[in-house]
Amino acid sequence: MEILYEDRDIAVLVKPVGLDAQAAVPAALEAQLGGAFYPVHRLDLNVGGVMVYARTKQAAASLSRAIQDGSMVKEYVAMVHGTPPETGDWEDLLFKDSGKNKVFVVGRMRGGVKKARLEYRLLRAGETSLVRIRLHTGRSHQIRVQFASRGYPLVGDHKYGSRDEANAPMLFSCRLTFPYRGKMRSFEAYPPWADAKEAM
Repeated sequence: MEILYEDRDIAVLVKPVGLDAQAAVPAALEAQLGGAFYPVHRLDLNVGGVMVYARTKQAAASLSRAIQDGSMVKEYVAMVHGTPPETGDWEDLLFKDSGKNKVFVVGRMRGGVKKARLEYRLLRAGETSLVRIRLHTGRSHQIRVQFASRGYPLVGDHKYGSRDEANAPMLFSCRLTFPYRGKMRSFEAYPPWADAKEAM
């Protein structure tokens, strides 16, 4: 795995598509770097990109606080079908059907429903369009559902309406920013279909 940064407390890496973030990635890190690793956030199995793992319980608690108080900023790039408006700030209510492992936009609050918000901007428009996204909440399948519900399913996301031949959703965690040792730190990586210059 590509390691972007590591010290005695944390490791920042680029998670490959197809590795489980909760079990397989920590095991791979242990084999590569030695020691224990604690997951503090998630990426879907079929999504790759920048993640941070704690190497101590104290670091895990600190990173978890950053997620809870909103000081950890998660940004993504995605390729979607169609051309969404140039910018958006979307808020929805999401319900996860755990039996089907699928998430739905619903119209009112009830048991199991959670608020979801993201902002995005359009980077490249066409039959398929490149967007950059900032997540304000970290709900399961959030980006995939919010775009699909508006008629812009992610390329390769067959669970949420894409009918193309790509074998995984074109979604990538491209930038992670969080407070660490008294200052804000940012780490970036980009997939082959969205280079850094294009995605800024």
